[in-house]
Amino acid sequence: MAIDYEKLWKDALVEIEFNLSRANFATWFKNTSISGYENGVIFINVPSGFVKEWLSNKYHKFIIKALRDINSNIRNIEYCIVAQTIPPVKNEQAKMASAPAHAEEQLGFNEFYADKEANLNPKYTFDSYIVGSFNEVANAAALSVAKNLGTAYNPLFIYGGVGLGKTHLIQAIGNKVKENNPENKVLYLTSEKFTTEFINSIQNKNTYSFKEKYRKYNFLIIDDIQFFANKLKVQEEFFHIFNTLYERNSQIVFSSDKPPKYIVGLEERLRSRFEGGMIVDVSPPEFEARLAIIREKARLKGYPLSDEILEYIASAIQENIRELEGALNSVIGQSKIKGKILNQQEVKDILKKNAKPIKTLTINHVIKTIADFYNIEEKNLFEKTRKKEIVMPRQIAMYLLREDLSISYPYIGQKFGQRDHTTVIHAYKKINNSIKNNDRLNQELAIIRNILYEKSA
Repeated sequence: MAIDYEKLWKDALVEIEFNLSRANFATWFKNTSISGYENGVIFINVPSGFVKEWLSNKYHKFIIKALRDINSNIRNIEYCIVAQTIPPVKNEQAKMASAPAHAEEQLGFNEFYADKEANLNPKYTFDSYIVGSFNEVANAAALSVAKNLGTAYNPLFIYGGVGLGKTHLIQAIGNKVKENNPENKVLYLTSEKFTTEFINSIQNKNTYSFKEKYRKYNFLIIDDIQFFANKLKVQEEFFHIFNTLYERNSQIVFSSDKPPKYIVGLEERLRSRFEGGMIVDVSPPEFEARLAIIREKARLKGYPLSDEILEYIASAIQENIRELEGALNSVIGQSKIKGKILNQQEVKDILKKNAKPIKTLTINHVIKTIADFYNIEEKNLFEKTRKKEIVMPRQIAMYLLREDLSISYPYIGQKFGQRDHTTVIHAYKKINNSIKNNDRLNQELAIIRNILYEKSA
């Protein structure tokens, strides 16, 4: 039976879009399509190597799930780079608006200019990294590592929320190190990529080659290290690779969405290695930093926008640098389509359309977030057990439902396996009293609330 590729991809995109912000969806799924299907493998056309890498590393699970929900025969995906044809410009005004002044304007980067072995994006440099109070410590530590490879801070562990520029910064170190000495053996990859390669090496019975590959580098950069959680075999293998590199004074840099002590499912011996060097965070940027970032990105794209419009975008997008750039791309894209520079009202309308819909924070949101954070099953929270690893998350869930959602004690008790309301009151008071002198609990609650309100916003 023939497959309607256009309809299949259109239906899948509807499902995928629910899992992403509009800015990210527009950025990474633009100019993609299905080109073929063979022996359970779907072939997806993408416009650049950068988009291919991003989709395969960041969004693959959303894509494969959406496709399998439609056609259960689909088993895997191959991403194929297909150059995009730029349509002719109809008039001089549109030509002026659409002609890029810099190669950086493209969403992806030209594979010809990418360091294939190091896997570094040449766009990510210290020169293009905007520094403010929100990231100045992380930037200073990164610069120090680039100048003093293996001796300054080893390992360097950078953590912070989604879209705050961690990937840019850790790749900037790699690019600087290669610039200082092209002979340096540098590799950047995500923890998911490492995991996939390790699993493949076991299946193909060539784990020796896998071990030797990673041990040849004198600078290893691992992005999103939190995905090692609960992968014990992967952690064990990486532990030995880490030790080998560290003993040779090879530099190691990590990024994560949280500090090592809050990565649940991480072996203690590996956690201690991560904590043995320098740990720094990147926080959401203040208005002045957001304005500086978006002004620089507009300059690099060679597209003139007034201070009034730049200030409006910087004030409208407050948490996420990636979404800030996505908003800028949307404004520039619409300007090109219309063949003119947009006014402030038109920019407001674009950002309003692209804004994520506001959802109401619910009991289910709270329970799922806490279960994910502590890496337990949701059903465990409702079980009648006194295991410490379950009791504390359950008490935190009860506390947040009462404190943040103002839900009654009896109703909370009913939701948690028909417990008496006095049990909920006890849980609330216990957490409320503990946060007065328990810094770790305070930090955990702060992280959980950030996740909750980011998801519900």
